[in-house]
Amino acid sequence: MADPMRKQKIILTYEDYLSLPNDRNRHEILEGELIMTPSSSTKHQAISRNLTFILFSHTKKHGLGKIFNAPVDVLLDRFTIVVPDIVFISKDRLNIITPRAIEGAPDLLVEILSPCTAKYDRISKMQLFNRFGVPWYWIVDPEGCTLEEYERDEDAYRLKAAHSGKFEPALFQGLTVDLSEVWES
Repeated sequence: MADPMRKQKIILTYEDYLSLPNDRNRHEILEGELIMTPSSSTKHQAISRNLTFILFSHTKKHGLGKIFNAPVDVLLDRFTIVVPDIVFISKDRLNIITPRAIEGAPDLLVEILSPCTAKYDRISKMQLFNRFGVPWYWIVDPEGCTLEEYERDEDAYRLKAAHSGKFEPALFQGLTVDLSEVWES
């Protein structure tokens, strides 16, 4: 007989997500579980702005697709809604962009680490992004001044390289990113 005092796990959906309060926190739902983190630091925002600008400029110039920056909802399924720092969708897959959100696995998701999100970004989100078939995942570490470039290979992410100087992302042919420009505030 089931224990009536035992707590049932509440599984949240996209519909529940839409009813959350606008409280300056970032809300995400990972496999039905609500994750809430405070707004990003100014350093985090500067890094996001700089990297977004570099990727946006290159993508637009070469007609490669679309770049989005947070906050933008990415619906991987009804129970998994993430708000990555930067999102890239290639021109061949623009159909996953809808008026309400990005609905499906983008080509690239970028997370910038902060003390309260590092565990989720490195473990939970990496596992989810792999499971949903996101081909590329970058983790930006402001403290270590590195960008880790992961590529999905069959059923797991493989670290292609950890960059600290200049790098040429395989996903963006012809682009050279000078990370010293990304760290500028």
